[in-house]
Amino acid sequence: MSEPKSKKIKKRIIRLLWIFFGLGILTFSLLILMINLGWMGYMPSMKELENPNSALASDIYAEDGQLIGRYYVQDRSTTKYEDISQNIFNALIATEDSRFNRHAGVDGKAILRAVLLFGRDGGGSTITQQLAKNLFPRKKGNKIQLIIRKMKEWVMSVKLEKRLTKNEIINLYLNTVPFGDNVYGIKNASLTFFNKQPSEVTVDEAAILIGMLKATTAYNPRIHPEKSKNRRNTVINQMTKYGYLKSKDAVKFKQKPIKLNYHKITHHDGMAPYFRQIVEQEVKEICKTLTKPDGSNYNIYKDGLKIYTTLNVKMQGYAEQAVEEHLTEMQQLFINQTKYKNGAVWNEYQKYLDLAIKSTPRYRRQKEEGKSHEQIMGDMRTPVEMTVFAWNKNHEIDTVMTPIDSIKYMKMVLQAGFMALDPYTGEVKAWVGGIDHTYYQYDHVNRKTKRQVGSTIKPLLYCLAVDNGFSPCGVVSTMPQSFPTIENYDAGGTKYGAMTMRKALAGSINNAALYIIKQVGINSFAEFMERCGIDSKIDKVPSLALGVTDISLFEMLAAYTMFPTGGTHVEPIFITKIEDKNGAVLKSFVPTQREMINKYTAFKMVRMMQGVVENGTAKRIRYRYKIEGEMAGKTGTTNEQADAWFIGYTPQIMGGVWVGCDDRYLRFGSERLGQGASAALPVWAYFIQKLYADKSLHINKDAKFEPPEDFNDCEVLVDPTTMGNGWLNDGRAGDGGEPLEAVPDSEWQ
Repeated sequence: MSEPKSKKIKKRIIRLLWIFFGLGILTFSLLILMINLGWMGYMPSMKELENPNSALASDIYAEDGQLIGRYYVQDRSTTKYEDISQNIFNALIATEDSRFNRHAGVDGKAILRAVLLFGRDGGGSTITQQLAKNLFPRKKGNKIQLIIRKMKEWVMSVKLEKRLTKNEIINLYLNTVPFGDNVYGIKNASLTFFNKQPSEVTVDEAAILIGMLKATTAYNPRIHPEKSKNRRNTVINQMTKYGYLKSKDAVKFKQKPIKLNYHKITHHDGMAPYFRQIVEQEVKEICKTLTKPDGSNYNIYKDGLKIYTTLNVKMQGYAEQAVEEHLTEMQQLFINQTKYKNGAVWNEYQKYLDLAIKSTPRYRRQKEEGKSHEQIMGDMRTPVEMTVFAWNKNHEIDTVMTPIDSIKYMKMVLQAGFMALDPYTGEVKAWVGGIDHTYYQYDHVNRKTKRQVGSTIKPLLYCLAVDNGFSPCGVVSTMPQSFPTIENYDAGGTKYGAMTMRKALAGSINNAALYIIKQVGINSFAEFMERCGIDSKIDKVPSLALGVTDISLFEMLAAYTMFPTGGTHVEPIFITKIEDKNGAVLKSFVPTQREMINKYTAFKMVRMMQGVVENGTAKRIRYRYKIEGEMAGKTGTTNEQADAWFIGYTPQIMGGVWVGCDDRYLRFGSERLGQGASAALPVWAYFIQKLYADKSLHINKDAKFEPPEDFNDCEVLVDPTTMGNGWLNDGRAGDGGEPLEAVPDSEWQ
């Protein structure tokens, strides 16, 4: 008896369903196999999964190991599992994957729940799947492509679970996941938002960080504190739900306000931005010589290098404070000069202003749009809202002015360069390349940045003379000098008559310097400057004795190191070693030293330069700033006060200052304010005062310059009783020594 037709149909349907089910399983299995074999597009190897090629930021450290900056494409760093607080792990598992310790990479239960509830109770992705997605991000595509990529993540997740422990997986995830503000990895996140190591993060802080993972911008506590707080409390609730936190403790943590200690180090912000910039440039060049095991060169932005420097954090802070303290005062005096106050200076230098206007992005953009010069200038004369630099707490102020006026304003801001180093080791301790890196990136310490050095060149000239038999107590002429190219060159100081070298240097008498260079020879002095490490272009002219050459502050300090060290030239260094991401040393650095002069010449020069401080052009260190202790130095002022210099040193530390405007045609109208003793020296004085006050630095005002054991020469310190009254007050004679005072506008008319 045949089966009823309906029954046959039912069996056929069941058979077809089983066939479709079997084919589905087979197709799925084949698809997974093809994905695993890489037939459906690139599939990373297990080696790549275990060692992701994520771009790691390189860290830069001060001499005490303090992190002062990083270089990156993405701000990413790594940390070990044991260096991460359990609070972070608990918050992550409770919020993102409560069954993390019970699945094998893909959680079928979570996927089914997500499908049935349309994601209302969380997604189906596990931490392992999210890790796979972070390591190899999805690309945009159609629905079919997205399904394939999702299946790839499943395959990668299973492979990760097979080869790595749960601890390794969650640690790798936390090191690769993105947080807000372009920060990657838990270490950078905890340092950025709370200035803490990951091991120090509390429950509520962990909840804030993990809460950000759902939407890095929406739940960023810096941008949206209230949303972040609500999200934090949701994470805390999840931690309570899954037993990581007691209810009473959860209530306490949810009541706490969000307290950030935001510490994001950016290109412009943070400590020593100019120093970080020069280190970056140097390491980029060094990386061209460092080869990785795979044969490629190291990359400062991607390979997680650890760069250790000589910078002293406290000294850097004091240097920045000293620059700001002095320039705040000087800036007001500068702009109160009549021709700057009424704008007359721009009538004199209109062509330079026109060039500045045409070089602005605003002008060039409108020119490309086809506007005429007259149309653009009409726009440039229209007042607009803008933010400009100002000497206040934030170094900026919101104002309304025309773009042309803003150019004038920004150009009239005084600039400065300051560097301090240990002259015996060459280690740079402080580097202030400018007044504010956001508005002025030009570094006035960099050896490529050169300005006329004025009378700071004279100690090198006198040194050459002393090293060739001249005595500091010997008499030099202050009469005008004649050279093959110039007759009766009178640079100032004739009225003082013949005087000893020590007095001539203390008073910075220009004609005495011309006399000395005539004796030692212009070519010989130029060669000596080159041996001192000065690689700037040197014009072999008589005015070389007066500092006509453009030289960098970096080079000048290097040349001066031979004085306190007993004759040894020490090349400044600012990097001590570079390590790879695993701590292996790639390159280490030691100072380059060479004997330049004998120890007797060196000490004679120290004594002569002490005379500059005791009773010469730098005497205000004593009578105005009341600084005690042995110190030596030299002021410098260039033509029409375009550049002001001071380089000074104690038995323990050396520092150099340059002050001026970026454009040389903008300058002080009076030597009384524009000389090195007024415009530059105070920065050094403030710096030394701060060093002496901080006993932890061990810069001792009782330290002495030690003479050679068999030193036997005339007393080379200047005797104030033999110098006469007012002999340093002639501007043409040298660099002056008068105290800084307000000067009436009429003096500059």
